Amino acid sequence: MRRRGLSARLRLTLSYAALVVVVGAILLAVVFVFLLRYVPEGNIVVLQPGSGSAIAPDRNDLLAAFVPAATLACAALFALGMLGGWFLAGRVLRPLTEISDAARRAASGSLSHRIGSTGPHDEFRDVADTFDAMLTRIERNVAGYRRFAADASHELRTPLATTRAILDVAAADPDVDTGTLVARLSAANDRAVAVTEALLLIARTDAAPPERTTVDLALVLEDAVETFAGLAESRGTALHLGAQPAWVSGNEPLLLHLAANLVQNAVVHNTGAGGWVRASTDATGAHATLTVENTGRRLTPEDVALLTEPFRRGEGRTRSADHAGAGLGLAIATSIVDALGGTLTLVPRADGGLVATARFPAVPAPTTDD
Repeated sequence: MRRRGLSARLRLTLSYAALVVVVGAILLAVVFVFLLRYVPEGNIVVLQPGSGSAIAPDRNDLLAAFVPAATLACAALFALGMLGGWFLAGRVLRPLTEISDAARRAASGSLSHRIGSTGPHDEFRDVADTFDAMLTRIERNVAGYRRFAADASHELRTPLATTRAILDVAAADPDVDTGTLVARLSAANDRAVAVTEALLLIARTDAAPPERTTVDLALVLEDAVETFAGLAESRGTALHLGAQPAWVSGNEPLLLHLAANLVQNAVVHNTGAGGWVRASTDATGAHATLTVENTGRRLTPEDVALLTEPFRRGEGRTRSADHAGAGLGLAIATSIVDALGGTLTLVPRADGGLVATARFPAVPAPTTDD
């Protein structure tokens, strides 16, 4: 075990005291060099007109009187430097002590404590404020991950429990319809696979920054609309596409997931026959946008704020044969947009439904050679 060295406060105190002693010694040395060296050695007789002579102190006499006084002065300066240095070091290091205390509490699992520094706006205040902001983000992320893990466990338990129940029923009934059994097992398995793949996609997106290329959001959205055109038609939902070139620096597979999730969410959670979905891209100024608007039930701002949380389906959002949703579509979209440096905005429509807008920094369109 390594032995603990001197504390920072003691080192600063010794430094302050040493600095005071050195400055005092320099001043005393100046007195000696520029004054005492001009005083001759030996008996100095001073002749005074009319009153005889007198003996003046020589260099040795002055040194005999000066050195003890100078030594005492240096000792006093050292003591004063230690006292003042200990006080000043404590004042200077107080923010670090508060940061260290907050770090120990965070290491023990208490993420709610904040430093709340109220001192002057200096480097230590900046470090304390940055540390508080870091703790706030860590606390929010940890709470989100815990909630996410709990929800994920619940969602994965559902298809597994369904599979076990189906097998138990099949084992108790030797005349069970094999085709129906296989279909139900397949549906439960598809549900588990979909949830697992969605969780892995979110984990990969959050873990490392994706590779980027220049991508046209219009082409990405066209692929997504083409994919879900059949689903929209089967539900009686009109699907409109208005794609203008909108180039961004992004990852094409992730942007395909983003567009697909937004379009699928708009189709599945629509009003059905008579409903519509409008998907469009545009580039205005420094931003490129991908917007998906759909009809549906009326949503409040409170409802919309919860839609991007994992496994949130909202009132009236149920699974159907063509959509065994896990409630991860908008959570995946949010994760992708954050990873690519964009923003996802969800706004409820006054007549019912939702407007989802993904906004990214626009880049110039590639040249023909590119």
